Amino acid sequence: MKEKDTLFYKIVKPIVWFLIKLLYRPQVIGLNNINKEGRVLLAGNHTKWLDPVMIVGITNRQVHFLAKEELFHGLTKPIVKGMGCVPVNRKIHDKNALQSAYNYLNNDLCVGIFPEGTINRTDKTIMNFKIGAVKACNKTDTKLVPFVITGKYKLFRKGIKIEFLKPIKISDNLDKENKRLMDIVEKTIIKENNNG
Repeated sequence: MKEKDTLFYKIVKPIVWFLIKLLYRPQVIGLNNINKEGRVLLAGNHTKWLDPVMIVGITNRQVHFLAKEELFHGLTKPIVKGMGCVPVNRKIHDKNALQSAYNYLNNDLCVGIFPEGTINRTDKTIMNFKIGAVKACNKTDTKLVPFVITGKYKLFRKGIKIEFLKPIKISDNLDKENKRLMDIVEKTIIKENNNG
């Protein structure tokens, strides 16, 4: 597996970025924290279904997102497959999905994970993170770049902001590292909300 965007991704990405800029005018910070080559894992909070679409549009790497298995059926199947997504069965501890993530990372690709596992529709700042993101980084010696999405998706108005934070190295203490990742994301969200 080489660092080479799939044909579908190459075609779709500029269209997605044009539409995102036109419709939502996102503020983007810290893109330089994502290495241009080599393995990297992006992990952050999940606010709306548009989040992965926005990240695909604004990043310079093809991001192979872990996505719920249900999207790999019906009308959405050719889209998520063409975008290089990895199916995840959320009803079980899906070892196949994690192994696919390991394979992508071991081949120096970029993987995207929303550790909350689903869109946060609660009143909490973030929901508990599942351990898969830090586990994948530890297993493959990959730097993890946390990202934080704040604000609201407002048509034709600035309202949404995404910040890619400095990469972190994941140690063998996965529970501790998962909590550290949660703390980094949560504190940044709170800070942004207070500044807004």
